Amino acid sequence: MTTRRVTQADVARMAGVSQATVSLVLNGDNARIGEVTRQRVLDAIGRTGYSANPVAQRLAKGRNHILGVFTYEPVFPRGGADFYHPFLVGIEAEAERWGCDLLLFTSATVENGRRRLSGKARAHLGITDGCVLLGRAEDKNELVALINDGFPFVFVGRRELPGTADLPYVGADYVHATQEVVRIFLAQGHERVGFVGERSDRESVADRVAGYRTAMRDAGLRPMSFDADELTPAEIVDLVVDNHLTGLVLAEGHRAEGIRVAAAERGLVVPEDLSIANLGQPEMPVDSDLTWTGFHIPREEMGEQALALLIELIDDPARQTDRHRLLPCAVTRGETVVPPKK
Repeated sequence: MTTRRVTQADVARMAGVSQATVSLVLNGDNARIGEVTRQRVLDAIGRTGYSANPVAQRLAKGRNHILGVFTYEPVFPRGGADFYHPFLVGIEAEAERWGCDLLLFTSATVENGRRRLSGKARAHLGITDGCVLLGRAEDKNELVALINDGFPFVFVGRRELPGTADLPYVGADYVHATQEVVRIFLAQGHERVGFVGERSDRESVADRVAGYRTAMRDAGLRPMSFDADELTPAEIVDLVVDNHLTGLVLAEGHRAEGIRVAAAERGLVVPEDLSIANLGQPEMPVDSDLTWTGFHIPREEMGEQALALLIELIDDPARQTDRHRLLPCAVTRGETVVPPKK
């Protein structure tokens, strides 16, 4: 059972004063209130155990308590919870904890299916004290412009920019999570495990590839990667057969059921004939009667920590803090990786 946090309003009610008076006492402004009133507030603080949030107090000085959330793609759930929903839950919870309001930017110009963070959208960011950025289709040049302008922002997901290491982010540690998943295959005796994923320079893809290749090479095995965007599920299964693969790790979890069906059409059963693991959750939930081996991305925690980091940067831009944070993923052994047939 959780205990509700005591607020300034609670202290004010107990002391029989306004919340503004409580704030004056906390800020040490004794010239505007009498000693009797001040002592009554201090007594109420002592009885309630109220502890002022120092970061929230500093934000209140010269800040408007509005933090932005800019998404490059539509992220509200459609037909139930989707991939982005937990990020938003985490962002909202952290904003509530610090007493900040959120402003979601939705009027940005859309080009080629994604929102542009320039022109009117960039001007609108000035309404806020800082912004959390979320999505897959960012423009690196726009991020460089934000850094050059000195505008506080944090990206949800690891991002790198050429020529600068100062882009703040909170991401998931896909490298080590992928290594752990591949080692599940190795522990079961697999020696021919392929990687299926899009050919991309996106950091989330590159990290998964790096984790896969490292785990395979550390085991003295040859990595084999296939570009999923150029292949149908049936063609992927053909490559499995042609290369005598006993396992696959999938960068995009939504492909698992399609590959499973295509494998069945070739007389291969998952996982008895072909073990499969997913490197993260699909963007939209996929119905399946199997518990897939793989890992889960800490999406809600990423949202929470991204907003917390943003508040740190707003509060003190020169503060020495870790601007690049990677959170561990939860590896799930599931039931789709079993020993290969002899």
